[in-house]
Amino acid sequence: MSINIVKKAVLAGFVVILLFTAFSAGKYIGKTEPICGVLNLEQGKPEGVDFSLFWDVWRILQEKYVDKSKLTAEKMVVGAISGMVESLEDPYTSFFTEQESKEILEDLSGKFEGVGMEVGIKDETIVVVAPIGGTPAQKAGILAGDKILAIDEKTTRGMALDKAVKLIRGTKGTTVKLIILRENWEESKEIKIIRDLIEIPSYKLEFKEDIAYLRLYQFFSKTSTDFTNAVNEIVSKNPKGIILDLRDNPGGYLEVARDIASWFIEKNEVVVIEDFGNGEQKIHKANGRSFLKNFPMVVIVNKGSASASEILAGALRDDRGIKLIGEKTFGKGSVQELQGLLGGSSVKITIAKWLTPKGNLIDGVGLEPDVEVKFTEEEMEQKKDPQLEKAMEIIKSISN
Repeated sequence: MSINIVKKAVLAGFVVILLFTAFSAGKYIGKTEPICGVLNLEQGKPEGVDFSLFWDVWRILQEKYVDKSKLTAEKMVVGAISGMVESLEDPYTSFFTEQESKEILEDLSGKFEGVGMEVGIKDETIVVVAPIGGTPAQKAGILAGDKILAIDEKTTRGMALDKAVKLIRGTKGTTVKLIILRENWEESKEIKIIRDLIEIPSYKLEFKEDIAYLRLYQFFSKTSTDFTNAVNEIVSKNPKGIILDLRDNPGGYLEVARDIASWFIEKNEVVVIEDFGNGEQKIHKANGRSFLKNFPMVVIVNKGSASASEILAGALRDDRGIKLIGEKTFGKGSVQELQGLLGGSSVKITIAKWLTPKGNLIDGVGLEPDVEVKFTEEEMEQKKDPQLEKAMEIIKSISN
């Protein structure tokens, strides 16, 4: 299966499988033998790159490695490519085999098998970006910001993000054991989660006291289409205001974030700025739907609001002065491009960082809320939602 289009995604980690195969090379001077089992040695080769060390190691392995059955040219090439990508030390730039590429497309369609949580790397630690509502991870008590110290007794210290995701994800009905450390815990705890089929909804819409409460769960391929139904219902009921809940929304496609922002702001208003790091920038503007631009609004965010969620929240605050309520967001402000390759494989590359319409960098920083509201342990146990309560209080005050 090949990927025929290039998609730009702003993902905080994907709930997908990434295969990590380390490649290392050492210097060796010895006799040379013909290289066997490899084609297209010159095709696409950049000028001025000395591959003699690479081929020295290749020959040495072919000549001397004890288990010849493991010397599969295809696997060695894939390992070399993975190692090349890994050398960038960017947790969001990865190479995928054909099977992994298929899994990525399944995940971005909003349906896959696993535990239902987004993970990322923060301060060189594997952390939960957000559990997805109604999934095994959320039901097991996993929270945004939880540090994952071990997966099935394998320590995550120094572990690549893609390997961590691979260990966590698995077949429906199987169990994964996580060692979790939470900010206010004195010691870590073990949490067991039974994997299941994960189907992520696009949104949930309720009307509370003549206020539209709209929770957006992700920015995947079907979200733009689904969101039209939410817009139609809101417009038909003409509420006094809208609460947009982006908590624990780990992001998705940049294009989808722009499309959804376009419902809330004027045509040609800036949604986000892509900064390619070489003085080049691309400005993404609203495409002119604007059906919801006149409704009073507030937005709820937390530490699980990442990437595309931060784009949308940042655009609404910068363009319309809409208040953000809750906690500081995750701070994942880089843009990835998924590029299809020969044979159905693909590579996901960080190509840019994004800025809010006013030029604020979010990557590694996050969005500070205008009104900070945190949960206490007691409120969590009692299933109270002080952030939503504050949002209701504020939207009522500005919509009357």
